Amino acid sequence: MKNKPIIIIGGGLAGCEAAWQLVRRGHEVTLVDMKPGKLSPAHSSPHLAELVCSNSLRSNEPTNAVGLLKEEMRRLDSLVIASADATSVPAGRALAVDRVLFSERIETALQARQGLRIVRQECTEIPSGAHVIVATGPLTADPLAAAIAQIVGQASLHFYDAIAPILDAGSIARTKVFRASRYDEGEGDYLNCPLDEGQYRDFRKAVLEGREIAARPFEDEKYFEGCLPIEILARRGEDTLRFGPMKPVGLVDPRTGREPHAVIQLRQENREGTMVNMVGFQTKLARPEQERIFRTIPGLEKAEFLRFGSIHRNTFLNSPMLLTDTLQLRSNPELFFAGQITGVEGYVESAATGLLAGLFLHAIRLGAPLSLPPRTTALGALLHHVSRADGKTFQPMNVNFGLFEPLGGKVRKRLRGAAYAERALAQLGDWIRTATV
Repeated sequence: MKNKPIIIIGGGLAGCEAAWQLVRRGHEVTLVDMKPGKLSPAHSSPHLAELVCSNSLRSNEPTNAVGLLKEEMRRLDSLVIASADATSVPAGRALAVDRVLFSERIETALQARQGLRIVRQECTEIPSGAHVIVATGPLTADPLAAAIAQIVGQASLHFYDAIAPILDAGSIARTKVFRASRYDEGEGDYLNCPLDEGQYRDFRKAVLEGREIAARPFEDEKYFEGCLPIEILARRGEDTLRFGPMKPVGLVDPRTGREPHAVIQLRQENREGTMVNMVGFQTKLARPEQERIFRTIPGLEKAEFLRFGSIHRNTFLNSPMLLTDTLQLRSNPELFFAGQITGVEGYVESAATGLLAGLFLHAIRLGAPLSLPPRTTALGALLHHVSRADGKTFQPMNVNFGLFEPLGGKVRKRLRGAAYAERALAQLGDWIRTATV
């Protein structure tokens, strides 16, 4: 076991996290990534761990499921979370990062570790005679996807994530927007573009009539419910956008003293505050349509678009039918999977599966007993979803308290998050003390 090479395919969050967990425990690892020689349709940076869809890692509160997952990962020396903490930008209760500094920090930390070799080339086949972690993510290149499909005996499943636009912060008309975070007092971390009822109706009509980028012939359009394009939401009903990304609840316009009819939030994208992204505004509208329609939003009449919204494929396995509790392929225990290809959603969740794959492979290499994090923890709950969900209805999912082992007894709704967090962190501590981690 110890003499077999360790090869990680994919230098995204999951692959980088798995590599970090292994090399810091003394293993020699080869990390293979196709950048910069080949880029996916959604990537543009030559660096590892590039963030594509958003610069937010979502809530940082441990009473929230993803915030709890972050805290558990911190206690296991996660490179991804440490790098996010070190490169954070203001985002209210969320953990958002300067995406350039974030990627650079992760790559620099990995390059400094003895025992890690980074190979910049495309991998089109699964290597044999090695322990392999496949962490190629939602944009797995076609040759490797075909090789994976051949091994698992079924075609990969596809749906699509959409990318929200990024704007030049200096091009926003500040007199027409207000700064606030939802429910928070004080100035807040978001710029909010308020719309009255007439403006909202006109905006929805424009979205519905806007020209979209057509899917390619081989693409079967399936969308993750938590990341729907705005045009799909607009088609679902007159007020669907107002109860989704344009929700005004908890945002009071200081100029009127009231909540607007609808709001578009802009979140700081980098530390310097020179860029902002349109929160929740993933779209497949054509670029000229995005410019035309989004410039009807108050404050964005002269907005400069630094990145337009787009849409990309997400490839994932029916993991409960294919993977063990330790993220190994049932038919080939030398092959592990990590990241979004396992059927998790979100940056943090992807990195978490990479962390777990690294820990499990470390224990296997030592010949030590394997111990799973309990389902009372965020790590254990996410792992349970990937390996134990119903394979007939399996769909990608973010971490949430619905995946956790239920709390015992009656707990008031407003106290449940704290109860989940207290139980999880206590039991995670027990697991760390007894497991081979």
